[in-house]
Amino acid sequence: MRQTTENEIRASAGPTRLMFQDHKETARGWQVNLMVETNEGTAGLLIESDGKPLTPGQRQAEEKRLEALARNPAELKKRQKAEREDTERTIRIMKALPDAFLYEPDGTDKGSEGIGVPGDELVRLSFHPNPNYNPPSRTEQVLTGMRGFVLIDARQKRIAKIDGTLFKDVTFGWGILGRLDKGGRFVVQQGFVADRDWEITRMDLAFTGKELLLKKLVIKSNESFSDFQPAPANLTFAQGVQLLKKQEAALAGQAENGASHHSAK
Repeated sequence: MRQTTENEIRASAGPTRLMFQDHKETARGWQVNLMVETNEGTAGLLIESDGKPLTPGQRQAEEKRLEALARNPAELKKRQKAEREDTERTIRIMKALPDAFLYEPDGTDKGSEGIGVPGDELVRLSFHPNPNYNPPSRTEQVLTGMRGFVLIDARQKRIAKIDGTLFKDVTFGWGILGRLDKGGRFVVQQGFVADRDWEITRMDLAFTGKELLLKKLVIKSNESFSDFQPAPANLTFAQGVQLLKKQEAALAGQAENGASHHSAK
């Protein structure tokens, strides 16, 4: 587990930039976004809502929103800071995993599409809190109330899946102070994508609780990531927006060609 988490932390610092699709379901419905990683943060362009492509008016409004953001250095810096803090919290959690839990062998599985490398052996470890672990901050506090299992690619020493459930209420500091209720669950899957890289392919979150111990907190989303492609290095946010618009036009053309082909049949 220690070797695996060290690999994950090293990989998170890699220079690889990607473009991909993000399919997300929340209480507000389904959305599909085209995403690209840039030097000034990740840019996302909404292309589909509740199973329908955007109308010309919606598309124009979405492009204008992104172009305005690209011209707003203060807002870009704010988004960059939020992304950086999120990455730092993830690394803190990753560093804590070997010590926060006790692990027991729980059989093996095989990698499949989006979960590790298809065909590779995955070692399954069940985990529960280590009673001797003392969280160094509120960020790691959430781990003291969690149990579940992890699938590790035995050959590449990478996490293919982690599935954790809260068995008691816990206080936390994941960017905000509050409490998470017993029964909350998260599932994260990673897979070998773009013929060379491991990336998160799915993330499901279902938590309730209290924010600042007063405001009701509901976190519920199912998100999958696909169609990974390498993106140019050293992209500015504005260049990323242009790349997304070009990709959106290409996808729209493919859809139109597919519809014409189908009607011709």
